[in-house]
Amino acid sequence: MQPSTAHSCKNLPSAGQVAYFSMEIAIEPAMPTYSGGLGVLAGDTLRSAADLCVPMAAFTLLHRKGYFEQHLSPEGVQSETVQPWNPADFCTEEPERVTVQIEGRVVVVRAWRYDLKGRSGHIVPIYLLDTDLAENSGWDRGLTDHLYGGDTNYRLQQEIVLGMGGVRMAHALGLRVNVYHMNEGHAALLTLALLESQLGGGPLNGATADDIEQVRKKCVFTTHTPVPAGHDRFSTEQSIRILGSDRTAQLEKADCFREGLLNMTLLALRFSRYANGVALQHGKVSRAMFPEFAIDSITNGVHAPTWIAEPVAQMLDEHLPAWRHDILYLRNAIDLPEAALQAAHASAKEHLLAVVESRTGQALDPTVLTLGFARRAATYKRAMLLFHDPDRLQEIAAKAGGLQILYAGKAHPQDGPGKALIQQVVEEGMKLSGGKLRIVYLENYAWDLGALLTSGVDVWVNTPRRPYEASGTSGMKAAMNGVPSLSILDGWWIEGCIEGVTGWAIEDGADDAAEAQSLYAKLEAAVVPLYRDAPEQWARLMKTTLALNGSHFNTDRMAGQYVRNAYYPGR
Repeated sequence: MQPSTAHSCKNLPSAGQVAYFSMEIAIEPAMPTYSGGLGVLAGDTLRSAADLCVPMAAFTLLHRKGYFEQHLSPEGVQSETVQPWNPADFCTEEPERVTVQIEGRVVVVRAWRYDLKGRSGHIVPIYLLDTDLAENSGWDRGLTDHLYGGDTNYRLQQEIVLGMGGVRMAHALGLRVNVYHMNEGHAALLTLALLESQLGGGPLNGATADDIEQVRKKCVFTTHTPVPAGHDRFSTEQSIRILGSDRTAQLEKADCFREGLLNMTLLALRFSRYANGVALQHGKVSRAMFPEFAIDSITNGVHAPTWIAEPVAQMLDEHLPAWRHDILYLRNAIDLPEAALQAAHASAKEHLLAVVESRTGQALDPTVLTLGFARRAATYKRAMLLFHDPDRLQEIAAKAGGLQILYAGKAHPQDGPGKALIQQVVEEGMKLSGGKLRIVYLENYAWDLGALLTSGVDVWVNTPRRPYEASGTSGMKAAMNGVPSLSILDGWWIEGCIEGVTGWAIEDGADDAAEAQSLYAKLEAAVVPLYRDAPEQWARLMKTTLALNGSHFNTDRMAGQYVRNAYYPGR
């Protein structure tokens, strides 16, 4: 079934569609089909593809029970509940059925279609794969229930449904696909399905170098993981038991095992004609991990209409209406009236603080400098760095005439250290809050809260331990609203930081203590005086942040790079 295309979309490439595969996609706020940055990036990519009329279809899993809803006790102890939702409320069930083999069992897969419509009416269909069918066993019916749930056996089985089931569903739907884009290694098994299709049902051990090259010509791969431990890996035993001995033998022959484990990043790289990291620095890190491959870099972005707060969007519509059809016009934000941007930000901040009060009962001051820190609660992101020297932080708050810090972030249900980190932040926040310093941890960080935070705080703070930040996109969302960053020079911020113009860099140090001191020094010497004493200069800083970073770190620019460099090079 070919998706319809609005008549206003012209000059589409005629060679077929791009099929975009991602384990998670943030489609709309009420659909819990994502966990965090990877899914939001995937959703923003597809929104820009729809806006730009890219001939694309996407495949993901349904995640019938969502990721999880986070609940925090007063002491910061995280608990989780499932997020069941009804796909029929948002999607249309397709009649086609396909099958995959898992542990020798035949598993039936269906697809629910969500039509993502762009600004000119072009539709990017998203197909959410689902195994909850009467034909399947109870276990197999639950394979598409939980995003990142279960153990590595469950994960590998899900990856068979996504990669192999997705390719077969694309064929069953009649999609004319000429490019398969794997967004992270979760989808790498689509290459195996393509190889089996190339062989026409013949034995895998009959695959020739030319057969593999035919698959490679169709595949591109984006890696998001800057550390070896972050790549999906499965034991030989798991591979033989779950995938089968013939497929495992083919993957071993293709040199997709490393250190005795099936490495999904390695599989994707071996079977792709183009691969990229998600920031300039991340490209370098990825090439160091996999030196035998040419790995390019295309820096991530965010979808401007999704993440620009309504007061800011209305202000831009009045003074810079061309931004709606060409994001490069945000460059002209350099000429916005300062008062208009200040008023728009004040409105966004008031909205955020009203939501904070409704959720927590804590009334914060809209005139006080407010920092935002909202990330997945992973230890390398160092949420406690701001608290390294509590006395110094209290002194800065006093000099600023007040300081408010808003935290948010979920820890994976099986991540004990991440959960402990949340408790530490909450406990330290309660100890330090009072007087001129107020610290609030907001529960259930998701799309809606992320949008409020990135538009409503005054400064976005990010403190990852280098080089573990592949890209990061929350600071890009803040920049879209004129909110500067105070961040470690890692991921996208290496490219986005112009000191005192788009924000400030926390200097590299020998250890956490040194980097915390740099963070305090920048707050004390640069951020606080500018905010407290020079509102017009602060407004100019917001303008340069929006003009320079908003006009570049967006998915319209990013999608254009994928089209030119990955999907249709040479056109």
